[in-house]
Amino acid sequence: MSALSSSNWDRRSVLRAAAGLAALGPLAACGGNTGREGGGSSGKGLVQYFHAYGEAGTQEAIKRYAKAYDEARVTTQWITGTNFESKLFSSLLTDNAPDVFEFHPQLQLIKSGQVAPLDDIIDPVKDDFNPADIKSHTVDGKVYGVRMIDDPQFFFYRKSMLEKAGVDVPQTLEELAEAADKLTTDKVKGLFIGNSMVSTNYALVWAAGADQLNDKNEIAYHTDEVVEALKIYRKMFTSGHLLLDAPADYWDPSALVQGLTAIQWCGMWAMPVMQKALGDDLGIFPFPSAASGAKPAVYNGGWSMFVNAKGKNVDLAKEYVKWLWIDQKKYQEDWALSYGFHIPPRTSIAESATKLKSGLPAEGVKLFTDYGRFDNISWTQAMITAFEEVIANSVRKGTNPEKALDAADTKVNRELKKLFG
Repeated sequence: MSALSSSNWDRRSVLRAAAGLAALGPLAACGGNTGREGGGSSGKGLVQYFHAYGEAGTQEAIKRYAKAYDEARVTTQWITGTNFESKLFSSLLTDNAPDVFEFHPQLQLIKSGQVAPLDDIIDPVKDDFNPADIKSHTVDGKVYGVRMIDDPQFFFYRKSMLEKAGVDVPQTLEELAEAADKLTTDKVKGLFIGNSMVSTNYALVWAAGADQLNDKNEIAYHTDEVVEALKIYRKMFTSGHLLLDAPADYWDPSALVQGLTAIQWCGMWAMPVMQKALGDDLGIFPFPSAASGAKPAVYNGGWSMFVNAKGKNVDLAKEYVKWLWIDQKKYQEDWALSYGFHIPPRTSIAESATKLKSGLPAEGVKLFTDYGRFDNISWTQAMITAFEEVIANSVRKGTNPEKALDAADTKVNRELKKLFG
């Protein structure tokens, strides 16, 4: 689901744990409903945090699920604005911290003892989850967080625009650059990969045959192939063929729907809106290969529920997470398929998801299955920022890619030493 609730929220920003828990100050004022809601005749209460999703009906759905829980009264903090992560992390330092919250696998949260391991509730159904989701939430053999939705991201395109320009679906990054050139007119830009150009960072590295880190938690992104991919990005940036000032960022389908671009990087969550607007004129393809022998890439985002290990009601919070995100399959299916399209992380639910069985949604599932890649829990905010600076410097400013990567190496190695010694 898109992270947009108002103005300009970069969906990826919620991944970024700004400077870690200890560096954050008091809780900023949170938007959204702060009233009590939910069931619970026991007199016990829980608080859950959600960022404000952009899709209509999402807030109502989350509160509807919570109200059906009998063992506690569950209050939902529906947090609007541009800094969900800082509000969440600062709240975790206070007496008003949530009992459960949605976020992404984050090693610092685990090392600081902030989130509770959930093996006791997830073990009975562990084999029913996508193994990659389990792996991305596992540290030292323990599972932290229960995945709610998987959100693959790829390129969406207007078939008619490509046909008119005589452009085939790109199979390589070079072909993508050539397509952007041929598709650009005085009214339409050929390609949109986000206003800041960082939304495809993970896919760029993977499609170049590299990775953020290797199995030993060492730098794996600094390769000759990544350097060459960055040069192609630089060429696209200077050519004038990229849309760089869209009214909304890549997570919003409006750039493609409104005809501002012929090809747009976006998530599967936006597929229903795009299909409604464009019908059969809509197609998809993965981030194309950026090096000889390298596979295309599909970045899998998504959201998970975590239990605050330092909260006042840890056992009750775990029971609630189990009830909603493990036991209540009807709610899990509703959450994944009724508010945009997402792939249910539970195999049993995904297999029965008729909305994903045919047409373009089925193509999206196949791309996810064939090329999907997941977050590395050891790739921290500081590392994310370091690589974003590579894009800012080597692509937008024209710094030599090797020099830009060297600078990132210094920062990433500093973080790796903090984490692993």
